[in-house]
Amino acid sequence: MTSDFGLAMDDRKTNYIETNDGVHIHYAEAGRGAPLLLVPGFSQSAEEFSKQVDDLSRDYRVIAVDHRGHGRSEKPDHGYRISRLAADLRDLIQALDLQDVTILAHSLGCAVIWSYWDLFDGERIGRLVLVDQGPVPAADLVAPEQAAELGAVFSADMAFGIAAGLRGADALSTSESIVDMMHTPELSADDRAWLVEQNLLLPRQHAATLHLDHYGNDWRDVLPRISVPTLVIGGAASFFDARVAQWVAAQIPGARYRVFSAAEGGSHLMFWENPTLFNAVVREFLRSVVEK
Repeated sequence: MTSDFGLAMDDRKTNYIETNDGVHIHYAEAGRGAPLLLVPGFSQSAEEFSKQVDDLSRDYRVIAVDHRGHGRSEKPDHGYRISRLAADLRDLIQALDLQDVTILAHSLGCAVIWSYWDLFDGERIGRLVLVDQGPVPAADLVAPEQAAELGAVFSADMAFGIAAGLRGADALSTSESIVDMMHTPELSADDRAWLVEQNLLLPRQHAATLHLDHYGNDWRDVLPRISVPTLVIGGAASFFDARVAQWVAAQIPGARYRVFSAAEGGSHLMFWENPTLFNAVVREFLRSVVEK
């Protein structure tokens, strides 16, 4: 019998931890060795990291988490802000007693890590892989000439329009439009439908609340304080400009960056569209850090 991650059921553990405000957070894990914690993006689920769990668990203890409200986690009516998701992540790390953990975060998940670093000074984090996220989502907060390299992709009208769409009668089509921003035309119809289904596991009113909280943050002051080996990954075919990865890496002492080309499936979901290369890049980074 196989699990949702494609592994033999005996090879995967799925469980819950309880946060300090009583919310049950779902996680799945496989493999043994140094811990590698996978943190999804906005409205995405742990299941979307299935291709990383399957492969990287050959070398690491891989743990994929569902944020509150997302995936299989409990869906309370409170806490849909970046700082609370960071606190939830700390509760998970402490409950599993993870030490010197590598965290791979995607999209909004990077903001969760930046909040975690801001609140808890990088407690227990040994390495970071930050995937396709700029530090300032709001175009209104930066000079126009800085918007591209900072990932400031949302105008106020766009941000509030998305939130209204998620809360209203157009919730499904709004959600589909968000998913369609993330992938290349080569993504199969079946994969697209499944990704939309995973996104809809977060109730749409909570998705709107989280989206607006994410939109209003500016993490530029956190990046220079990150003090662990860091790899920043971007995509030339992403809705984020490829310069974002280079800019973020330049702010973090000693960080490296890798931009996936369009030919390499370098969309916002490059870890899904080209998992073989993505996993190889992550594995090589982690091995190089250990060798040092």
